Amino acid sequence: MPTTNLHEFTEIDAAQLVAQAIAAVQRAYAPYSGYPVGAAVLADDGHVYTGCNVENAVYPLTICAERVAITKAISEGAQHILAVAVATANGGTPCGSCRQVMREFGAPAMPVFIARTDGSYRQRTLEELLPESFSAADLPGA
Repeated sequence: MPTTNLHEFTEIDAAQLVAQAIAAVQRAYAPYSGYPVGAAVLADDGHVYTGCNVENAVYPLTICAERVAITKAISEGAQHILAVAVATANGGTPCGSCRQVMREFGAPAMPVFIARTDGSYRQRTLEELLPESFSAADLPGA
């Protein structure tokens, strides 16, 4: 898995990824929680993939914006994700399931931009959000 150099991401790159995540918030289907979420993923193929949360009346079938974006990237041929931006009205962080899916396809040093829909954001690494993570490297034979 490629490592991510945090210095590869300039403020304008982060701002562009955040802007795409904010735009994706508008496409969210969140009639039950009333909590729309958008995400944008920069993949190793150079493309940005977006996603939004899609809720379901059977709550466990809901899928988060981050997992939609990551799944789109992988289904289109990307193999790794290099950065993630997630946007909500209040700047909420990715849930535990999303953090684990990020770890499946991203390096611990991968930047995660956590944004509010007003455009402000903060940056963390995946390692900060998911310390001592479990990955394929921990499985026998890895």
